[in-house]
Amino acid sequence: MTSLEGRIALVTGGGRGIGRAISLALGSAGADVAISYRRDQSAASDAVAEIAQEGRRSKAYCAQLQVEEDCDSLVQQVLGDFGIPTILINNAGIASRGLSVAETNSAEVAEVMAIHAFAAHTLCRLLIPHMRTAERADIVMISSATTSDPIANGAPYNMAKAALEMLAYTVSREEREQGIRANVVAPGLVDTEMGRRLMRARAGVLNISELDSVSPFAHVCKPSEVAKLVAFLVSSENSYMTGARIPFNAGGTVDYEWY
Repeated sequence: MTSLEGRIALVTGGGRGIGRAISLALGSAGADVAISYRRDQSAASDAVAEIAQEGRRSKAYCAQLQVEEDCDSLVQQVLGDFGIPTILINNAGIASRGLSVAETNSAEVAEVMAIHAFAAHTLCRLLIPHMRTAERADIVMISSATTSDPIANGAPYNMAKAALEMLAYTVSREEREQGIRANVVAPGLVDTEMGRRLMRARAGVLNISELDSVSPFAHVCKPSEVAKLVAFLVSSENSYMTGARIPFNAGGTVDYEWY
């Protein structure tokens, strides 16, 4: 893996699931890593400790990213503790409740949109002016296969991820002359806490490993696999790609609901 030595990364939702795997991958490649978390301080602290074992600086920050003031505080703390992040991974998110459009109230839509999309916009707005001073900077949005193959009973999540992707495309056009690349990674089902809850609710699967036999390449996608792609995107190996959406679902969404 190309070295990220000297780079500083901010990974939102970086203590668990895909975010944790990304945090560890960036730290392993040589970056210092700031992690934001919403509730699980223990998981975030564990990720920080693991990154420190690689000899890199890392710190976790509690932030309710749907609150603009928390985003501002997060950015100011990271700037003070680390310097300018030249890698921003907008990964934090929550699931919607699994209701139909007819049953979903506007408060749920607003909450899911705020955490996935509005927070990402706020962090980009706050950090891009700093990122412009670097020779290179990267922004990666962790989206979902649902933007190309939307699931029923998930409108808030589907809408929020679509908005997140449009933010990336817009930033890629606005900032490429400043050396900032913005890309989207769109996984399908991943073996995370959120993925396991989804499979219990939709397919009655109590152990997600049961799905390995009906998954592409004989396994459900692992967070570390997504993380390797993200690490490539922010490395010097990616010299030209910006404004891209990379589907990460083995060629198409598997309908696990009928498993």
